[in-house]
Amino acid sequence: MNGGSITRSMRFSGCVAAILFATLIACSKEKTPVPSEDRTSFAARYAAAWSGKDPVAFGALDDEAGSLIVNGSASAGRAAIVETARSYMAAFPDMVVRMDSLREESGATVFHWTWTGTNTGPGGTGKAVNLNGYERWTFGANGLLMKSDGHFDNDEYQRQLKGESPASR
Repeated sequence: MNGGSITRSMRFSGCVAAILFATLIACSKEKTPVPSEDRTSFAARYAAAWSGKDPVAFGALDDEAGSLIVNGSASAGRAAIVETARSYMAAFPDMVVRMDSLREESGATVFHWTWTGTNTGPGGTGKAVNLNGYERWTFGANGLLMKSDGHFDNDEYQRQLKGESPASR
């Protein structure tokens, strides 16, 4: 072999190694993050699903083994998530969830929202609520939610459900 053949052979071997390395990474079982533009689209669909009065459609955004946590109370698995969504949707038939912002923090997507609705469902108080909160999302490899850890001010929620003014606390 002359010098040119050795250089071409080394380049070819380098290309083969790079292709094999890329293939190994692509086939690895590690979760890949959802691209930011997809997260924004997902968040818009998520808010619309909460507002859409269809708990099954809402549950379709979650992995079968996913969990929805609301102020520390967990619903594990898609069926339980659907039932949690159904309970909120029944209690607040006019419920609307609006996306306020979406941020990346410490390896998670944080969805900030405003929730409005009137508690006119079965046994409801007839009182309106207007709350802000957030959910810390972890996505599965399939692009669905593995975990949504949600938080809102429960004292404020209870105050609004009772129709108390802020000063009466």
